[in-house]
Amino acid sequence: MVPKSMSTKPQAGTDTARVKPDCWVLHAQAREYHWEGSGQLSVKTFWRGRAQYRVGCAHHAVDDSSYLVLNHGQTYSISIESRQPVESFCLFFAAGFAENVERALSKPAGDLLDEPEVDNLAPIHFFEKNYPHDRILSPALVRLRSEYRTHEGGWLVEQLHSIVERLLRVHRKTQAETERLESVRPATREELYRRISRARDYIGSMFAEPVSLSQLAQVACLSPNHLLRSFRKVFGETPHQFLTERRLEEAKRLLATTELSVTEICLSTGFESLGSFSYLFRKRCGCAPSVYREAKR
Repeated sequence: MVPKSMSTKPQAGTDTARVKPDCWVLHAQAREYHWEGSGQLSVKTFWRGRAQYRVGCAHHAVDDSSYLVLNHGQTYSISIESRQPVESFCLFFAAGFAENVERALSKPAGDLLDEPEVDNLAPIHFFEKNYPHDRILSPALVRLRSEYRTHEGGWLVEQLHSIVERLLRVHRKTQAETERLESVRPATREELYRRISRARDYIGSMFAEPVSLSQLAQVACLSPNHLLRSFRKVFGETPHQFLTERRLEEAKRLLATTELSVTEICLSTGFESLGSFSYLFRKRCGCAPSVYREAKR
């Protein structure tokens, strides 16, 4: 099931383009939207706001700093609640589409001549997580978002193939990251990587709330010590360090774009005291929050 629009009452035009059978480009805006179900392999991007995804026990907050990849058949829910319209641009791919692109990239030419496309290929299980915008996939997503209305179907089909090729490159790069983990079996490394990524995305989604190591361990289905060691090995920082950085990034955004007081921003980003917030902000940014705001103005 693929949502046909972001809202029953969209705040602006909603475009749903069927690029080829069972492949979709969804472009819409909404202040409020809630949906739950299962979908196709998809890439989710959002602009000028944030969407909250729930995938099992995992939480993913997607805004203009990252994109989210979900696999075919995955059940999930999405929630948007915003004062301003949030823009979504999401791509949905038919079952087997990515697998046949991968086959075309990896198989000898003779095999491809004998069988141009094959049904029932072993599915590719992408890492379901937030991916920071990069130089591999993100430029193609931005280009498609700005140009798809001005081209005919043939161009769109080509762009989908190109985007999946790039998504496969991101997947291989992510697989290489799993090699930082200590395990004999690649499957074990990949599963551990998925779990610590789930904890990282939970922090990114729930940063304004109290987040403890034991709570993250439950989300990742790992012991606290195992999560701490693995998280630090892969991401180069502890969960608490990542949480602090995420809160400071949100505080910087609010200082630059809102009229909230420094105290209100401190509390809304999850810091417990104005003193600790000011100290950490000055240490991270080299100036007090009020000075940062004035500089951005």
